[in-house]
Amino acid sequence: MRYSFLFIFCVIFFQLSFGQTITVLEEGTDEPIPGVAIFNSKKTKTGITDLNGKVLIDHFYKDEILFFQNFLYEKVQTTKEDLKATNYILYLKPKVEDLKQIVLSASKFEQRKRDIPRRIISLNAKDIVLANPQTSADLLENSGNIFIQKSQLGGGSPMIRGFSANRLLITVDGVRMNNAIFRGGNLQNVISIDPLSIQNTEIILGSGSVVYGSDAIGGVMSFYTKKPQLSYKDEIYINGNSLVRYGSANTEKTGHFDFNVGFKKWAFLTNVSYTDFDDLRLGSHGPEEYLRNEYVVRENGEDIIVQNSNPQIQKPTAYSQLNLMQKVRYEPSDNLNFDFGLYFTRTSDYPRYDRLIRPREETLRSAEWQYGPQQWFMANFQATKLSSSSNLYDKIQSTLAYQNFKESRSDRDFQSPLREVREENVDALSFNLDIEKRLSSKTTISYGLEYLFNKVGSTGEEENIDTNAIVPNVTRYPNGATWQSVAGYASLKYKPISKFIFQTGLRYNQVLVRADFTENNEFLNLPFSDTQINNGALTGTAGFTWLPSQRMQWNLNFSTAFRAPNIDDIGKVFDSEPGSVVVPNNDLRPEYAYGGELGFKYNLENKFVIDLSTYYTFLDNALIRRDFELNGESEIIYDGEESNIQAIQNASKAWIYGFEIGLEYYFNERLKLRSQYNVIGGTEDNNGVEVPIRHVAPNFGRTHLIWKNEKLLFDAFLVYNNELSFSQLAPSELSKDYLYAKDSNGNPYAPSWHTINIRTQYRWNDKLTLTASLENITDQRYRPYSSGISAAGRNLILALKYSL
Repeated sequence: MRYSFLFIFCVIFFQLSFGQTITVLEEGTDEPIPGVAIFNSKKTKTGITDLNGKVLIDHFYKDEILFFQNFLYEKVQTTKEDLKATNYILYLKPKVEDLKQIVLSASKFEQRKRDIPRRIISLNAKDIVLANPQTSADLLENSGNIFIQKSQLGGGSPMIRGFSANRLLITVDGVRMNNAIFRGGNLQNVISIDPLSIQNTEIILGSGSVVYGSDAIGGVMSFYTKKPQLSYKDEIYINGNSLVRYGSANTEKTGHFDFNVGFKKWAFLTNVSYTDFDDLRLGSHGPEEYLRNEYVVRENGEDIIVQNSNPQIQKPTAYSQLNLMQKVRYEPSDNLNFDFGLYFTRTSDYPRYDRLIRPREETLRSAEWQYGPQQWFMANFQATKLSSSSNLYDKIQSTLAYQNFKESRSDRDFQSPLREVREENVDALSFNLDIEKRLSSKTTISYGLEYLFNKVGSTGEEENIDTNAIVPNVTRYPNGATWQSVAGYASLKYKPISKFIFQTGLRYNQVLVRADFTENNEFLNLPFSDTQINNGALTGTAGFTWLPSQRMQWNLNFSTAFRAPNIDDIGKVFDSEPGSVVVPNNDLRPEYAYGGELGFKYNLENKFVIDLSTYYTFLDNALIRRDFELNGESEIIYDGEESNIQAIQNASKAWIYGFEIGLEYYFNERLKLRSQYNVIGGTEDNNGVEVPIRHVAPNFGRTHLIWKNEKLLFDAFLVYNNELSFSQLAPSELSKDYLYAKDSNGNPYAPSWHTINIRTQYRWNDKLTLTASLENITDQRYRPYSSGISAAGRNLILALKYSL
C-alpha cells in the first residue's frame, strides 16, 4: 500500500506538461482571481480559473473572441492573439465588494458557492484585518455562525450546530489537523493557527465526511494560508506587510510581518507573528459570581490564599505565543506547480483558569493547574497538475504532510507537595490524492485516496516539590499507541440545466487502532493488557440546488457522517470532573450521524439578501462519558483521591436541530446592514431520559451597520446571546456550577448578554492602514456558555499595518 502511494505521488513530479495557460489577475493588487468563467460567443467552449487564477485555453481558436466574466469584476473580451502580446496575463478590474463566491472546501476543488447544496461561510484576509482577532478562535467567532467556548485565555473551542471538539474537523492548507488524541471535551488546538497568516477561511456547516472522513460530523473549518506569489512580469515581485497591535483588556502586544519574493518560476514567503497577553480584565456590570476575589500564591514554601486587589483581573491568565511559517512555490510550467510549507507555533505555559477557580469546601481546590507549551509543527508538500488531454483527470493534486503535536499538563492540589505532570506527543503522517475530471459540459467527478497514520507518546510522573523526588505515574494515554485510517471517496456533480445542480458522493473508511496498556496496568489493573480495533465506515451525501430565477435559490441536502474511536476515546485516563476519573475502554464502535438540511436564499437586485437554513441531525451510537465498572468496582484511587469510575462508551443517542437566518440590506453604495442569528436545540438519551446536550449553545447572533468610502470604513455592531436556564443545562454542566451565575433560586444558569461595539478602519494610502476598535463599550461582565473564563470587559484595540 505504501509503495503504491509513493508511486502515484512520484508520477506527479515527472509528468511533462503541454498546453497554453492564461493567468487572470486583479488590477492594482496582482492577486490571482479564482472562479473567472471563460467562454466563446456561443458558449460551446468554456473554462474556469483555479485558485491560482489559471485556466487552460488550448481548445479556443487563436482569432476566437474570448469572454472573461466574474460578477465581482468588469467583463472583458479579447482573443488569444491579443493575449499573446501581454504574455498571456489578463487583468480584471474589481466591480463590487468580494462576496466570496468561489469555495474550495466542499470538494477540494474550486466550485461556485451557488452550486453547492450546503451552507458554507467564507472569510478572507480583508475580513481578518478589519476584525483584528487575537486568535483564530476569535476569527471564527466573527463569522456569526460559530459559538466559541473558552476554558482559559489560551483557548477557544468552536461549537457548530450542536457539535464541538472531535466531532468537528480542522484543516490547514488541505491537511487534516485532527489527531488521535483530539478529545470530546473542549479543544484549543485552533489557536495554533496564526490568524495573520490566513488568506481565507471556509466553514462547512454540517457534515463533511465524504470528502474529509472521520470527525467531520458537525462541520469542517478549512484554513488556507497565504501563498507565495510569482512574478508575472519581467522584474522580481516583492511584497510584504508588517503590523503592530495593542489591546487594552489583556494588554495585548502583537507584532507581525510577512515578506514575499517572487521570480518567474520560484516564489518565497516568510510569515512571523508574536503575541504577548497579560491577565484578562472582565467587565464592571454583571454577575458577581464571575469576579476573581481570591487566588493562591506560594510564599516561604507554603500555599496561601490572598485577596485580589482588583477582582476584575482574572489571575492568572497571561500567556504568549510565537507563530512561524515559511513557504516555497515552484512552477516549472503553466500547468504544473509544487508547494512546500513549514509551520511552527508554540505557546508559553498557560494557566487553565477554570480549574484554578474550582472550590473545595471553603477554600480553593488547586494551587497549580496549567498547560505546558502547546506546540505544533507541520511540513507540507503539495504537487498540482492540470491537463486538457488526459482521460483520467483535468486536475490532480497530491499532498504529503508530517505533523508533530506536543502538549502537557501540570497540576497540584492546594497545600499538597505532590505535582502531577503528564506530557503527550503525537507524530502524524498523511497522504492525500485528489482528482477532478470534467466528463462533459454537464458532468464533473472528483475522487481520491487518503492514508493517515498517528503515533502517540505519553508520559506521566509525580513530583514532590518539597523533596524534588520524582516517581512514575499513570500516563494520560497508552504510550506507543497507533491510529491509522485508509479511505477512498468519489463525488459527482451533474448540471443538466443552468437552474438545477445535483451533487452526490460516497466514501469508505477503514480505521485501525492498536494500544498497549501494560505500563498503565501497574496503576489501574485493567482486565485487558492491549486492544486492537478495526472498524469500517461507509458514508454518503446527496443534494441539489434549484435556481428558479436569478433572485431565488433552494438547497436540499442529505448526508451521513461518522467518527471512529481514537486513542483519546479508547485509552485516556484523566479526572473528568471533581471526584471522577475516566479509564480506558476497549469495546468501542464508530458513532454515526444522519442529517438533512434545507436552505433558501433570496437576492433582490443585490439590495436585499436573505439566507435561511434549517437542519436536523440524529447521532446514533454516540460516544459519551458514562459511569463504568472496573473489575466489579465503581471507585478507584486516582492522584491520591477516591474517584468515581467513568469511561467513554457507545451509550447514547442525540437529536439536534436548528434554524439560521442571515440578511443583508444595502441602503446605498456606502451603507449596509448585515445580521446573522442562530437557533439551536437538541437532547440526548441519558439512561432512557432525554436531557440537554452539552455542546448545544444558546441562541446567538450579531448585527452590523457598516458605512464606507474610498478611505474610511465604520462598523457599529451588536453581539447578543440568549439565556440558558437551569433546566436547560446539560448534566455535565450542572456538575460545574462554580462556573455559572446563580438564578433567583440559587441554581446555576447562563444569563443572556449583549455587547455594543464599534470598529473603524482608515486607509491613509496604499501602504498604511489604521484599524481601531472599541469592544464591549458598556463594559458588560459576562461569561459565554460553558466557558471557564469571563469575556473581556471594555477593550480598545489599535492596529497599524504597513504594506510594501
